[in-house]
Amino acid sequence: MRVAQLAKEPWCVECLATNAHVMASEVDHITPHHGDPQLFFDQGNLQSLCKPHHSNKTAEEVWHV
Repeated sequence: MRVAQLAKEPWCVECLATNAHVMASEVDHITPHHGDPQLFFDQGNLQSLCKPHHSNKTAEEVWHV
């Protein structure tokens, strides 16, 4: 899934929102799956992010649990 997602969406979606073209290196679950296989395997629940954006999103999710 990771390889397919990065091939389909090679740029970080957060960087693109600011008109910056930064290659994505991480695949993120938009809605955290928390072990739910339906959310985990839902390709519509994936987005490509650069490392800094993925780390920031993950940190925010940890603090808001």
